[in-house]
Parts: sequence; structure tokens; C-alpha cells
Amino acid sequence: MSGHSKWATTKHKKAVVDAKRGKLFAKLVKNIEVAARTGGGDPAGNPTLFDAIQKAKKSSVPNDNIDRALKRGSGQEAGGADYQTIMYEGYGPGGIAVLVECLTDNRNRAASDVRVAFTRNGGQMADPGSVSYIFSRKGVVIVPKEGTDEDAVMEAVLDAGGEEVNDLGESFEVLSEATDLVPVRTSLQDAGIEYDSADVVFWPSTQIEVDAEGARKILRLIDALEDSDDVQNVYANFDASDDVMAELEDD
Repeated sequence: MSGHSKWATTKHKKAVVDAKRGKLFAKLVKNIEVAARTGGGDPAGNPTLFDAIQKAKKSSVPNDNIDRALKRGSGQEAGGADYQTIMYEGYGPGGIAVLVECLTDNRNRAASDVRVAFTRNGGQMADPGSVSYIFSRKGVVIVPKEGTDEDAVMEAVLDAGGEEVNDLGESFEVLSEATDLVPVRTSLQDAGIEYDSADVVFWPSTQIEVDAEGARKILRLIDALEDSDDVQNVYANFDASDDVMAELEDD
């Protein structure tokens, strides 16, 4: 199982009490606004919007914030920004491939923030296509363990396109093709199984094993990138053992 996934899950779990709670809220609200603008304001007919709203609610974003983002995105309320999705590529410490997904209304600001984060944290930006070939689009659903088990989760998602179920400690991770994300999520709902999040992500085909110091360096870079308001997601092809992740948690 990818150390990056374990780290991301731990970070998600702690997000509601993190000092960057306001920044997390802003990014989740931005996702809702963009999803409503591109696919319509009805969650029942817009799976991307449905999942964006669910993720925001799971992270304790206030309903008023969610409703306003929905109205801005669907045109019911003025004030929505013209956000663009931009991908940047680079290398982190140890040659780890890094993809940075931005959602921004200011391309120059986003590029500057990303470049500074790479430069100050032992990485470097790369030309388009340099590392993106390592990644493919995958559906990832995170299911809390409480009230279910691995066999029940696998049974629920197998016929819907679920490819594998991984144990992340306090939750299960269900992988699928990106196009099967909605059927997998729906099958879990139909089986009465709660889920924390359902996202389409960039998944690395190869990974680089890192020790504790290597993990600290790449996570420091990822934190710096995510500190930018324009950066929505960061993906990297590092792997870390359970022992390494445990050592980092003790830091």
C-alpha cells in the first residue's frame, strides 16, 4: 500500500482540527463552485458536484458556505470567479515525481507559488510531460472501518468496477478506474456502507521507496505546495513503510 495514501488519509482525518482549517474549507468550497459551473447545480444529476458537497460536509464545512458556493457556481448568485485547472510537473528530493493540480483565477500567481515551493524545498519544476506519464487517473473511495469489514466492502464494489480494497489502518481504500468511481460509490451506498470521500486522483504506476528522512523531505515539499490557495491537490510517487510512517507521526 502506498505510503502517500496512508499519509493523505491521516492528513484528511486530522484536517478538521488542523490550523489550516480555513484554507481547507476554501479549497473544498472552490471545488463545489467549479463543479456546479461545469456540470449544473443539481447534485442528483451532477456526480462530481454530489461528491464535492459530500466531501465538504464530511470535513465540517458550514452549510451556508456550501450553499453560497453552489449558487455562485450555478449562476444564482453573483461573485463567482473564472477558475482554470492547471497542472504543473516537477521533481522532489530524491527524484520523486510530483504532479501539482491548481484551480486558479490567476495563472501567474499559481505558477509563482508552485515554483517557489519547489525551489525552497529541494525540488525543481519540469517541462510538461516529464513526469505525468507515470500517473494515470484512478477512482479512490475512502471507507471508514466502523460498521463494516473488508469482505463486505469488496463484495459491494466488485461488480461495480472496484479493482482492489486496501487496508489503511482505520479505513479501507477502494481503487477503481476513474470512469467507475460513481458506480463504486453508488454500490457502497446501496449496500448501506458509509464512505468518507470519493475522488478521481492521479495514481503512480511506479513508486520510489523512501526512508524517514526522505519522507520528511517530500512531505515538507508537499506541505509547502498545498499552502498555496491555488493548489488543490499534490500527487507524488513515493512509498514509505509502516515503520517510516509511524516514525513521522512521532515527530
